[in-house]
Amino acid sequence: MGAKIIISENSGFCFGVKRAVEKALITQKTLNKPIYTLGPLIHNESVISHLRDHKIAPVDVDSLSSLEKDDTIIIRSHGISKDVYMKLKEKELNIVDLTCPFVSHIQKKVNKYYELGYSIIIVGDPNHPEIKGINGWCDNSALVFKNGDVTISLPKKVCIVAQTTEKQENFEKVIYVVAKECKEFLAFNTICSATETRQKDAFNISKESDKMIVIGGKNSSNTNKLYEICKSNCKDTIHIETAKELPFDFFKVPESTVIGITAGASTPNFVIDEVLNKISEEKHS
Repeated sequence: MGAKIIISENSGFCFGVKRAVEKALITQKTLNKPIYTLGPLIHNESVISHLRDHKIAPVDVDSLSSLEKDDTIIIRSHGISKDVYMKLKEKELNIVDLTCPFVSHIQKKVNKYYELGYSIIIVGDPNHPEIKGINGWCDNSALVFKNGDVTISLPKKVCIVAQTTEKQENFEKVIYVVAKECKEFLAFNTICSATETRQKDAFNISKESDKMIVIGGKNSSNTNKLYEICKSNCKDTIHIETAKELPFDFFKVPESTVIGITAGASTPNFVIDEVLNKISEEKHS
């Protein structure tokens, strides 16, 4: 295969995920005993398996009763609600808070303006752990709009934030509606700057490509957003988690073919490298 390969420079672990994985491993090594994460630390099965090998296992809120006083629990980068945080305190667990600073910033904004009497609007996926956590800082009263679709009438005084991995166009769709319907509103563009850069890069590469590969967990919000963006420009876009999922005939293409590659924020470098190695093998086969 002589196709041209374009690789996004903004692929792989983002700051928050890299920080969480590194600190989790350091914490376990320092304590030299099993530790726990509240939910999967990141949305990538390869990494979760690696963490299990190092005695770092995920537990959910309903399983907290199985933990004992002074057991170590890690709050993942997605963050948690105020109520869940209090449950951890009541259990007298050793809490290691690895909430992404960008997410903590949103939680504080939401809590502040909710207490000042604003109704909270969150642009994002209501089922994503980050959104559930943020909503917990305004007594779970937020209006959450997925894909920027405003489906109900709005309060007159609102504060708007976005999921850190949301698409800019969805955030702008909500702002447009709010500006027409609400008498008073505050809007904070809380989309992570690294997410914006990654999405713009994916958009540009996919416009130049005949085929596109998006690497990352199938349950990763930011990876799914990248897939949507790439698919809008390049119909022949595939989403894979590992090199094993690369279709056998994907590289049976003319030499003039351009193949673009990007990866989500929870995709480790070794997974990206495995995909690149598989491509290299195909090129020389």
